[in-house]
Parts: sequence; structure tokens; C-alpha cells
Amino acid sequence: MAYNNGREDRKWRIWKEAEEKVLREHGVDEATIEQIRIDDRADFNSNRRFYHWTSDFGEYLEGMADREQSAEVKTVEDLLDEIEDENLYQALLTVDRRTLQIVLLKMKGYSTKEIAPLVHLTTGAIYARLDHLRKKLRKIL
Repeated sequence: MAYNNGREDRKWRIWKEAEEKVLREHGVDEATIEQIRIDDRADFNSNRRFYHWTSDFGEYLEGMADREQSAEVKTVEDLLDEIEDENLYQALLTVDRRTLQIVLLKMKGYSTKEIAPLVHLTTGAIYARLDHLRKKLRKIL
């Protein structure tokens, strides 16, 4: 599912207003509250860019899976056997097996939350592995 900027922004604003109300009740000065707001907004924007990118990348992987109408890929070995591009094949041989399992599960349509317990990683670690793989593939492709 695509990342919804508007919904996440509304949730952040509601959370922020509640937090600022508590801070004011405890006597925190306005300059400090404003600095906290600026820092939190910078973190929120950074996270928003990350989640927006991962959402796009997930949709890209799903699109790739839809376009490929070859034999069903059930294992990492099947995945590697289906690759025709020699450069891509060599690059994927250097990737650890768990990352290839994540890619395989993504291609099968699993969400990151569904993949996490299957490969015994956190969702953040899965996003990081996919990001590293994407950067590696960009260099060779």
C-alpha cells in the first residue's frame, strides 16, 4: 500500500499538539517547545521520505513479479537460476542468503511486516537490507 503523506501529517500534528500541551502544563518555555517542534519535524520529514521510498520500491518489486510470467520461483536457487543478466547474477551472488530470501518473499507479495518473523529480523532491518541491495544494484545496472 502506498504511503499516505496527508494522513501521516495529520497524525503527527495531533501527536505534536498533545505533546506541546503537556510541555506547557509543566512550565517549559516557548523557545524550547519551538526548538523541539523543529527537531521533531525534521525527524518526521526524514522518516516520511524513507517510508515513501520503501513504498515505491515495494510496488516496483511487485510490478517486476507481475511482469515475469516464467516458472514459479520457490527457492533462492530458483530465483538465481531465472536471472538472465550476467551482471545482475554476479551481483546477487555476493549478497547474503537472508537478503535474497527477503527479495524472494517480496516478489511473492509478502509485506515487510509478514516477512520479518519469517526471516527473524525487524522490519527496519529488512528495509535497510533492501536499501543496501538497491544501492548495490544501481552501481552495476
